Amino acid sequence: MKRSILATVAALGISCSANASDAGPLPAPKADLPTQSEQQQAVFAAGCFWCVEAVFEALKGVEKVESGYAGGSKANADYKKVAAGATKHAEAVRVTYDPEKISYGKLLHVLFSTHDPTQKNRQGPDVGPQYRSAVFYANPAEKEIARAYIDQLEEAGVFDEDIATTLEPLEAFYPAEDYHQDFVKKHPDHGYVRAWALPKLKKLKKRFPDALKD
Repeated sequence: MKRSILATVAALGISCSANASDAGPLPAPKADLPTQSEQQQAVFAAGCFWCVEAVFEALKGVEKVESGYAGGSKANADYKKVAAGATKHAEAVRVTYDPEKISYGKLLHVLFSTHDPTQKNRQGPDVGPQYRSAVFYANPAEKEIARAYIDQLEEAGVFDEDIATTLEPLEAFYPAEDYHQDFVKKHPDHGYVRAWALPKLKKLKKRFPDALKD
């Protein structure tokens, strides 16, 4: 498996490549969804779902995070096929959150601060459309808020290149195989985790200390 091969990266002491957090603190979204009293869900893609899952699990107000696949069909929502780039899926996460404790806009703020949205069809060592940066919107309101935030970041000029994040309608989310769930928590010494996921969490703690669970 490619990530087993990439485990050697950790032995070389290489950390995450330049990403959004290296561009400096990002402005928070000016627009957001109205606060709701019931749990909500959001689906995002930002490279390896192990890393993205670990980031969102650390946030206050996030009740559950699942790794999985979005953007393709149920028939081929299979890790080997997705990782080989043989499907239209992206590795994605489904975030279940309490909007009275954390907003959709805050989730977007964290998303764009913890990966490089200017990279098209890749993040770090993972290359292909299955690792694309994407917001899978469940309704027009989510699309509008995500679009507004991307426009805001572009206008602020916080990145040297254009944002490549796609906005895609959420037609379905397919949970990944059990061994992918909570991968970072279960395998903190895995080479890939030490090389790529843990540096992301370190940057998250630095940028959003007040948003983290105890």
